[in-house]
Amino acid sequence: MKRLAARLQSVDDRWVSYVNQQWKSHTMDWLMPRITHLGGAGFTLLFLAGWWFLISTPSRYQALEAFIALAGSHLVVRLVKLCWNRLRPYLQLSDLHTFPNPLKDYSFPSGHTTAIFSIVVVWILNTPILGVVLLPLACVVGLSRMYLGLHYPTDVAVGAWLGSVSAVLVHWWFPL
Repeated sequence: MKRLAARLQSVDDRWVSYVNQQWKSHTMDWLMPRITHLGGAGFTLLFLAGWWFLISTPSRYQALEAFIALAGSHLVVRLVKLCWNRLRPYLQLSDLHTFPNPLKDYSFPSGHTTAIFSIVVVWILNTPILGVVLLPLACVVGLSRMYLGLHYPTDVAVGAWLGSVSAVLVHWWFPL
């Protein structure tokens, strides 16, 4: 088991280094810190509040569904971060590029990725055609977390899974 964990960590190290270093450019340095905020607490809550107040009544239910999925998934993220004390990549790997004010808490799983997937999957479940645009956007938020040196690929993958499962469970539990 230790060998498997070491091998997985080695793959994680290589991939986060690749995204963080090989993709580096002025455009990505400008774009990724902005895109990453689409999965942040401030943006997601503001977005859901706007969705609730500015959209018609049937869509309000979807905003509530997304809020419940977001809240539920973040309770799980908080618990896992307390139990699994995985340091962020930029604290472990000396050659990663960092950006101003990087987070200092634990990295596993990615909360930003969890948040964006919990909202996007609710939208996709209610309006599947939106998946063509929203799913790639959610994936780019996950990639931005690696580009910024804040998360390993497994942090992002588990965050995407948690957000998606949370959205599916809420959608299934509270059908329209």
